[in-house]
Amino acid sequence: VSDRSVVALVPKQTSSYNIPSSASITRTSISRYDSSFRYTGSPDSLRSRAPMITPDLESGVKVWHLVKNHEHGDQKEGDRGSKMVSEIYLTRLLATKGTLQKFVDDLFETLFSTVHRGSTLPLAIKYMFDFLDEQADRHGIYDTDVRHTWKSNCLPLRFWVNVIKNPQFVFDIHKSSITDACLSVVAQTFMDSCSTSEHRLGKDSPSNKLLYAKDIPNYKSWVERYYADITRMPAISDQDMNAYLAEQARLHSTEFNMLSALNEIYSYVSKYSEE
Repeated sequence: VSDRSVVALVPKQTSSYNIPSSASITRTSISRYDSSFRYTGSPDSLRSRAPMITPDLESGVKVWHLVKNHEHGDQKEGDRGSKMVSEIYLTRLLATKGTLQKFVDDLFETLFSTVHRGSTLPLAIKYMFDFLDEQADRHGIYDTDVRHTWKSNCLPLRFWVNVIKNPQFVFDIHKSSITDACLSVVAQTFMDSCSTSEHRLGKDSPSNKLLYAKDIPNYKSWVERYYADITRMPAISDQDMNAYLAEQARLHSTEFNMLSALNEIYSYVSKYSEE
């Protein structure tokens, strides 16, 4: 921090400030996510006078990332800023998508691959998918879309979507609103990749749907290949599965406390016992 620096105390999520006209600082951005004050003569302040995205006259500049905030109903029709969205906002959106593209591809390829995991496919996944195929055969269900949907609902849409959307479940991190918005787009793309239905998009489709429209067919092929590769793998016997579960229980026996687990269950039961 250099000498003569100015510090401003700004409450979070404050929409407006009353700043005297004689003040030596200029409001450049007071938004939901970021509030900052700079000297009027600084280059950053000069750049802020020419907004690159839709301005909000009351709260400064809106911050948009992979998703665009819904327009407020009370916004005046013909707002000059709304005319800038189609040219500038979409360009920024595509630039952000390009920056994250490799990471999204690597994530999807890892999740939908039996050889890029760094270790063998867990026996539980093979055993579960074989069980679903067995039940489909038993009940005369030969529609491949139905089997595909069963498998998607059991693993990708049941487990991985929650991890993608909520990284704080796995890592000790804080998920900001900006991060949550970006991860929602990735999670929606992941869900669309597991779907067997054709996605019909038009000019009125949301931008987050259009963003990965060209990538989803490729992701869908990864999902289909992933399920096919698992089907071709050797079957897992009940004895092998029981041995695997016993080994996992032994390896993790010291990581869990039975009394603590029972206490958590008791707290849950006592809370909802009357319902």
